Amino acid sequence: MTVDPHLHRHPSLEEVYSIPTRVVRAAPAIAHWVRTHLPHPLLIGPDRESEQWVAAVAAEAGAPHLILEKIRHGDREVEISLPMADQWRDRTPVLVDDIISSAGTMIEAVGQVRRAGLAPPICIGVHAVFADRAYADLLASGAAQVMTCNTIPHESNRIDVGGLLAEGVSALFAP
Repeated sequence: MTVDPHLHRHPSLEEVYSIPTRVVRAAPAIAHWVRTHLPHPLLIGPDRESEQWVAAVAAEAGAPHLILEKIRHGDREVEISLPMADQWRDRTPVLVDDIISSAGTMIEAVGQVRRAGLAPPICIGVHAVFADRAYADLLASGAAQVMTCNTIPHESNRIDVGGLLAEGVSALFAP
């Protein structure tokens, strides 16, 4: 049982494990938070890899979404562009990604959103890895808030996926 595995080289957990598996998606929990806290959100993916999470959250939240264009120059060096920024000035930008580890991509995305003239974004990650000073650096980058799901214990945990995990466990062991 896992929440939103980072399976870019494998289409499913069954390719990795020989035992029964179940994937739980965090999108419903993130979308619930967005719906209940933000009246006019714009969901933004910091790169193409994030599109599956952002599109799912946006669909469940009933909000528009877009994906930033990313060029990676190294682990901590990325360049990002924001398409069609002018039409979204009345929205609250919400950056969504699966894993925040070095926070380099998220920090660059925050900068791009701010340079485009949008409000300070809310940053949401499914998994709060936060290597070294990543969390402090992301907070200092100009983000309005930084929050994560409670898949990895961290002070940024604000979105509870416990109910989704319970449902997944029940489904995994159902006859």
